[in-house]
Amino acid sequence: MQATVGDRLHIHGHNVGDPDKMGEIVEVHGKQGEPPYLVRFDDGHTGLVFPGPDAVIEHPARPGGSRKAGPGGTAGGAKAGGGSAPKKTGR
Repeated sequence: MQATVGDRLHIHGHNVGDPDKMGEIVEVHGKQGEPPYLVRFDDGHTGLVFPGPDAVIEHPARPGGSRKAGPGGTAGGAKAGGGSAPKKTGR
């Protein structure tokens, strides 16, 4: 997991009915964007977080239209292999 200052941390609720927690990463303490992260959560509190498997880093759009690719994604948001529509099989 890698992040930069300004990215958003989204932690999914552990149990049915538990709310998700979201916040902005204000400091990155690990090497090369790795945890721990100092996060200012949307509810106002700030804390040092070592995200678990229930967490996702959301990269906001970067100035100039370029975006940082997420895991398995491409920077432009398009899928690999071109942007053509799937072919119909005649069935």
